[in-house]
Amino acid sequence: MSQTEHGKSRSITTLSSREVYRNRWMRVREDEILRSNGQRGIYGVIEKDESAIILPIDEGNVWLVEQFRYTIQERALELPQGGWETDIENPEELARGELKEETGLHAAEMTYLGSLWIAYGYTRQKQHVFLATGLTESESDPDDEEHDLEVRRMPVADFEQMMLDGLVRDNCTVSAWGLYLLWKARQG
Repeated sequence: MSQTEHGKSRSITTLSSREVYRNRWMRVREDEILRSNGQRGIYGVIEKDESAIILPIDEGNVWLVEQFRYTIQERALELPQGGWETDIENPEELARGELKEETGLHAAEMTYLGSLWIAYGYTRQKQHVFLATGLTESESDPDDEEHDLEVRRMPVADFEQMMLDGLVRDNCTVSAWGLYLLWKARQG
């Protein structure tokens, strides 16, 4: 989207930008800005490479992963998702790779549902959303960060109830599910 696609120009101008931190997973920068009201300020931005989130669904069930999430110091149940810490040319290849890595599943069909920005109030990261169907199981291949990952398969109704009960709180999972339901409602 261009800066004027919604009929309005940018209301913030970047005056300067400097990288303040970098590791293999992310870059953090601090920008000096000028708002359209003439006020100066700063903006901190976390930049991450694109990622994918996958909705593996078969026979009325959805496949989820549960793992310890360091930032919240809890185990979390969510849809398989992740990135490769590199520029990607083919989001479906990334989605298929993450699905195999985390769950051991192969999808006969991957349907692209769209893309979402993850928490664009402070981070610049796009997440591609895919529906995975025609699933077959094989061995998973988790990376070091996923050493404690557990794969769970459950009826869709149970998964939806877990979201309503606050047991599934990952915003990417809930958002992807909402996008899936909108897509599904429009299918003949």
